[in-house]
Amino acid sequence: MSLNRLFLILPLMVAGCGTSSKSLHVVAVSGRYGFIDHSGKMVIPPQFDQATEFSEGLAAVQSGGKWGYIDSKGRLNIAPQFDLADPFSDGLALVGLGGKLGYLKKDGHLAVNPVYEGAGEFGEGLAPVAVNGRWGYVDKNGKLAVNPQFDEASSFSENKAAVRLGNLHGYIDKSGKMVINPQFQLAGDFHDGRAVVKVENHYGYIGRDGKLVIQPQFDGAGDFGDGLAVVAIGHRFGYINHNGKFEINPQFEKAGAFRDGIAPVWINGRQSYVNKSGKLVWQPAA
Repeated sequence: MSLNRLFLILPLMVAGCGTSSKSLHVVAVSGRYGFIDHSGKMVIPPQFDQATEFSEGLAAVQSGGKWGYIDSKGRLNIAPQFDLADPFSDGLALVGLGGKLGYLKKDGHLAVNPVYEGAGEFGEGLAPVAVNGRWGYVDKNGKLAVNPQFDEASSFSENKAAVRLGNLHGYIDKSGKMVINPQFQLAGDFHDGRAVVKVENHYGYIGRDGKLVIQPQFDGAGDFGDGLAVVAIGHRFGYINHNGKFEINPQFEKAGAFRDGIAPVWINGRQSYVNKSGKLVWQPAA
């Protein structure tokens, strides 16, 4: 939903960061969205047009063409009123109104008015925003912290953010200084000390020093989460560990990030969930 999100694999949902080991997980059943718990039990029945994962205790849901937020009991916490809505991150959520983007507090009031043509999630106190076609960063009061100067920018994680200058991606620190020179075709966020990058049309992973730690060898790849990262070989998706070894062999049609020990995968066109052993923990009734 955020306009600059650098998904290298495009799951059908936004993967938020849960606030406990018992976070809920979004599922689609017959075109409606609800939520299961870690064991696969349906906790919030499918009733929404669309939904994101829970993050910081709330999940964005769409009803009647507008987005709002529910709590873990399925109760509306913030009424549907936005054209776009991202999960909460760093205490604020990216929302859209009238073609512009701003940031929302958990009490339903705007922290930063929708004035931006493009924006991304807050991370570590800063968020990427587009001003007159260039990307910079604002703080939680909407004050510019890094002047707009990049062609594209991602959220901060582990004190670095991926940015694009021309056709190449590199990484900056919070002062806006380039700390890993632009050299990649694509670049993702740092998680667990690893960031996915695209080099010569294949995906691998770098460490915090910018050096390759997993050689580019995959046809698609995503950020690490829960110690594993989803990667593609041909048209099949599986999961690797920090050393680049497969923990779950490529076998799924689509796949998303692990969170709290389970991950969404697609089998025969249907969304399911597997645990870190690759065992099914939930799938819709036939």
